[in-house]
Amino acid sequence: MTFRTVLALSAAVFAFSGGTVVVDGVSGVGAAPAAAVEVSPHSEPRDDAARVTNAKLKRVDSIELDAESLVFRRGSKTVVEASMRDSRTTVSLLNRLLGTPSRTQTAEGDGGACFPSGTTYTWGGAVRVAALTTPAPAGNAVEIRVLRDAVQSRFGDDVELTGPDGVQVGDDIHDAIADAPKSERVSFGSDDAKAWQLLLEAGWTPDDDQTSEDASDSGTNGVSALTDDTTVTVLGSPMPVHAQRSC
Repeated sequence: MTFRTVLALSAAVFAFSGGTVVVDGVSGVGAAPAAAVEVSPHSEPRDDAARVTNAKLKRVDSIELDAESLVFRRGSKTVVEASMRDSRTTVSLLNRLLGTPSRTQTAEGDGGACFPSGTTYTWGGAVRVAALTTPAPAGNAVEIRVLRDAVQSRFGDDVELTGPDGVQVGDDIHDAIADAPKSERVSFGSDDAKAWQLLLEAGWTPDDDQTSEDASDSGTNGVSALTDDTTVTVLGSPMPVHAQRSC
């Protein structure tokens, strides 16, 4: 696969997660408005997040994608945090804040042998969440990609989208790439068409019963940035660096 192909797919691909690949596929049921939240029955909502009021959500002015959670903030104050192990709460909170998303359903095997079943939700072309029918081996019930630096809420206000330390789509992270150890970055393409994957925050620690070989094949997991040259085009989690498994 050429660099240009990788870059073109980067906004749609839900990368390796504990040996599983999830893609915003179009070969299953076509995209449709999500009138209700349809997520894994294996995911139970957290009481604190489920009880947050619409009045509090309306005050949210930024969402931060961390390694294992989405953090909804007003200024520097955390309003609510949604664990990526809980698909129901994650999708519900985004639905309540951002409005009705488009929805694509993917059956197991659609688009390739490595595609699990699930439902992908997209809000404003900016936030994409794949809710897995069955949680991945790493423990995540969702995979999240941030494709823009902001999205409009259903209340008409702009909500800023960031990764750890305020990194956003559109930022030039040349210095962060240069300063990062090789274990936390991967280079794609050629000298005249560079692209990078940079681990911003580690997470999804392997289970104690995972073999050292399995852990090595899984790479270092967490939230990463994908770039065109050194400009961020996608933020995503889980998105491990140096993962060796193909499926």
